[in-house]
Amino acid sequence: MANISINKAPVGYAVIPFFITAAIFFFAFSLLFQQTGSQILGHYFQPRVLAIVHTLVLGWGTMIILGASYQLIPVIFERELKTPSLAFASYICLTIGTCLLIHSFWSFQIGWMMILGGSFVCISSYSYFIILWRTLRDSEQVFELHLFFMLSAFWFCFTCSIGLLLAINLAHPFIEKSHLDILKLHAHAGIAGWFLQLVFGAAAKMLPMFLLGKSNKRNYLFASVILINIGLLLFLWKGYKDQVDLYSLLFGGIVFAGFICWVLYILDCFRHRARKKIDIPMRHAFISILCLLLAFAILPLVLQNSSGQWITLYAIWIFLGWITSIILGMTFKTLPFIIWNLRYKGMNGMANLPMPKDLYSQRLLNVQYYVFLLSLLATTLSVGLKLRWAINACTYLWIILAASYLINVFKVLLHKRKVQHEN
Repeated sequence: MANISINKAPVGYAVIPFFITAAIFFFAFSLLFQQTGSQILGHYFQPRVLAIVHTLVLGWGTMIILGASYQLIPVIFERELKTPSLAFASYICLTIGTCLLIHSFWSFQIGWMMILGGSFVCISSYSYFIILWRTLRDSEQVFELHLFFMLSAFWFCFTCSIGLLLAINLAHPFIEKSHLDILKLHAHAGIAGWFLQLVFGAAAKMLPMFLLGKSNKRNYLFASVILINIGLLLFLWKGYKDQVDLYSLLFGGIVFAGFICWVLYILDCFRHRARKKIDIPMRHAFISILCLLLAFAILPLVLQNSSGQWITLYAIWIFLGWITSIILGMTFKTLPFIIWNLRYKGMNGMANLPMPKDLYSQRLLNVQYYVFLLSLLATTLSVGLKLRWAINACTYLWIILAASYLINVFKVLLHKRKVQHEN
């Protein structure tokens, strides 16, 4: 963990519950996916499809990203996390809200339960924004990363607020615009505003650190965050004023230009890295970038269709490819260090201690990596060729993947202190 401070890491209860719960939600998603199967080829506005998407987005992606943020923000910006009790409260609200929403969507119970679930998720997002603002408001660390984190927090609140309004609108219609049109804007505000910017901000610091690489071209990062936000704002304005159509690609192209700027920065770090060997977590990171590139590539087809395999492939490459791949890899770069720091803090140099990488099973990590590649490739081909039986078969691969990940996470979490004193 070179060139970063670990002394300001937050208390365990502000971070660890997110990792535990996210792993459980990922396993729950795999079971729900098995029950849904080839229904994902239909229209995206289906009860079970909405349920599994929100399981992935809130229970898996957002849950673990919040936990990782609470751990990494003090480390990256060298500031103590403000109000860790509020961080834990955001975890409780997100967990309750996600469970209520999944149940509401799965059984399509429109009403108070869905609205209450959305309200809890909104409270969680507002809590996150307050914590971030209080922690970073006088920070003098890298301005570009500051922008990525604060703007992503704003878009997180914005996305959740729109989601709550959509839940209310289902029970008590009041929005004049088409519900499905607003739903598209809600989804892309979350993807490009919340996930994209937070992942880019964290990765711009963490990937060079894990590669032992560096780049002085920080102007790429500044250009990236500005282009992404300009493109997203114009995309949302066009979509609300008229509708999301092929003309929206012009603004999507601005977001893509921001993506290219970020990639150029990462490639510069990669070229100037000291660590030549690319381990499995880093392979996951580069696969995630490839999946995001594929999602951008089929965006024209997505905007021309309201359902079908292109919509489904877009969702697969975004949620199961890009987001899931980065999480599968970075979990075992961050969680073992978190647990190691809790178990052995202050003991470094006093005895023979295990390394953070010794806290998880490398064999299980290898299994996870290859099962993930097989699952993603098989699901992509099955959806692309509209093979319903193959999609149903692929769901079992995701169960195996989620189970292997869950076991390895618990292996890290249940690690007991092992100290061999020198003679």
